[in-house]
Amino acid sequence: MTMTHVDLSDSALIVVDFQNDFCPGGALAVPHGDHIYPVVQNLIDRFHNAGCLTVFTRDYHPPHHISFVSQGGPWPPHCVQGTPGFEFFPQLKIPPDASHFFKGFQEHVDAYSGFEGHLVADGHITQLSLAPWLRQHDIQTVYIAGLATDYCVRATTLDAIQANFETIVVINAIKGVNVHPRDSENALDEMKTQGAHFIEWAEDDG
Repeated sequence: MTMTHVDLSDSALIVVDFQNDFCPGGALAVPHGDHIYPVVQNLIDRFHNAGCLTVFTRDYHPPHHISFVSQGGPWPPHCVQGTPGFEFFPQLKIPPDASHFFKGFQEHVDAYSGFEGHLVADGHITQLSLAPWLRQHDIQTVYIAGLATDYCVRATTLDAIQANFETIVVINAIKGVNVHPRDSENALDEMKTQGAHFIEWAEDDG
């Protein structure tokens, strides 16, 4: 589906957790997670050049976060505050006016969805979460890309739908962990059933 002539004026791009620890070599690597980079970057550039909002969510975990195996959770330590694993995938070019939402920053609170994230402003995590922030900017439609399909992308998508945003998942700009073989497929089915729209973004659409 070619998006070149689509009006994005009431739309925002949400890039979910494109962090080192979710890419090959990271602590919780998504297989081939780095392969989505060209499409994700093209999306970022297209939205930025159109004057549209770009949002980046990131896990920002304290060292003893509830989701870690050492605390009884399911995951190895990942995206720990102050570590290279928390940082963005290094090739990613972030617009200077992009907005950033951190999630999972409280030791005893887990968070998969970007809508559980809080806006970072002037180096501080604020009380403002994603849905009211998007409404403040009169956003009607969100495009979702990033990692991982079967966890944080899924949760972000379902919360976007629940919050009554038109929700478009860019299927060639996401990758799944697939702890179980059909996890990503099942997540996509659930997203579609709940009302998400799927598109494939061609790199020359920007």
